[in-house]
Amino acid sequence: MDFAGKLAAVAASALLFFSGTGLDPVPVLAWLAPLPVFLIAPSLSGWQAAGAGFAACFLGSTNTWYWSAGSHDLPLWPWGAVVTVCFGLTFAASVALYRALFASPLLAAVGAAALWTAVLHVVSVSNPMGITGTLATTQADVPVVLQLASVTGAWGVEFVLMLVPAAIAAVKVRPAVVAAVALAVTLGGGALRLAGSDEETQRIALVASNQKGWAADLREDTSLLDDYLGQLDALPDGVKTVVLPEAAFGSDEARPAVLVEPMRRLAAARGFDIVVGYAHWSGQAKFNYALVFPAGGGEPQAYLKHNDTVSPTGRDLVVTPGGAGVLICLDINFRDPSQDYAAGGTRLLAIPASDEDLNGWQHSRTAVLRGVENGQAVAWGGRQTMLTLADGHGRIIGERPTGNADGFTTVVADVPLGPGATVYTRFGDWFGWLCVGLTVLALGKAFRLRKYRESPSAHPAASS
Repeated sequence: MDFAGKLAAVAASALLFFSGTGLDPVPVLAWLAPLPVFLIAPSLSGWQAAGAGFAACFLGSTNTWYWSAGSHDLPLWPWGAVVTVCFGLTFAASVALYRALFASPLLAAVGAAALWTAVLHVVSVSNPMGITGTLATTQADVPVVLQLASVTGAWGVEFVLMLVPAAIAAVKVRPAVVAAVALAVTLGGGALRLAGSDEETQRIALVASNQKGWAADLREDTSLLDDYLGQLDALPDGVKTVVLPEAAFGSDEARPAVLVEPMRRLAAARGFDIVVGYAHWSGQAKFNYALVFPAGGGEPQAYLKHNDTVSPTGRDLVVTPGGAGVLICLDINFRDPSQDYAAGGTRLLAIPASDEDLNGWQHSRTAVLRGVENGQAVAWGGRQTMLTLADGHGRIIGERPTGNADGFTTVVADVPLGPGATVYTRFGDWFGWLCVGLTVLALGKAFRLRKYRESPSAHPAASS
């Protein structure tokens, strides 16, 4: 293939990454995105292969820049750019390893997929922001693919999405057979799992003000609280759990009577649990809580966000009387505490959240992915996001974006509770660590092959 053809392959891969990943992905394109670069990798030098992989994935990952440019959570400079560069470097390493091992096509395909997955896994467990927006997230609206996560976690989905195009590019029987088996297990196992029914349902309501802003200060004005109380009181009969956004209200009191008393009365009168995001300001510290007002009208329980880069964090789990494990927004970027809740028998997650409009779909789908991993239904309720109700198999039951012209956005649906603890719940990130081990083996093999090629005994004619 001439230079123009190789350049076209890089451009095609970049375009597929751009359209198949990001904040509004086309799921099928994520499967195809790595393919053009893998096809040309064997005809390039090692550095050229790495460069082609970097260029394709880096350019494709700029699809989030239009959001990141105005983001507080992930500002384009420097963090949005850093994330884009890191994705590019990860794919570059995968392509370079694929090219180095191409004499053994099966090992090349498995090694490339393992390296990609291993890097993302290590980043997820060492990064204070966790991880979201990877290839696995692109499949969040394809439940038949997502079921693999109940055994392997998201890492199995990442692996298969990289293995299939790498095996196709090899054009050899053995990698093609392995990829076909992996795909058959993914789709066949997914279809079988989806065929099961979740008979127990719970009516859940998500209620969010379309008014932007963080933590309405209850010391200054209670009008938003009054409006929320009116919306909650108007909910239909049969609702068992209500979720409001993260930091819907704030105060310098740990237990402000202006919030607690009316919420307690309403929960008792209507017979539903209310989960409310609440910011408690204490000196220089801000405590990010979710307050749970039980249907019986008793004292509220307080869940302190487990993962936060600007606020003190908690470690205690809180389960509503109705059986929902409580998390807050960023918590779903990590394996815990959703896995801890599942291990304790919880089949529903109630998650107050706060996003930035354009990233609302992607973040809600990370929550859906967590639900599939651990067999839990998901109630994702938040500000400037996608209000989402999903069953424990990742099927969307009810959904609406916030930010409409009306004062509030509300979603109410009867949600099948999840099947409960899964293989992944029991064994955790076993597949992610397996990919780390496979990567080490593949890199060792590539290093030995390079030393062999550079040794005089590999070129007897030249040495004579």
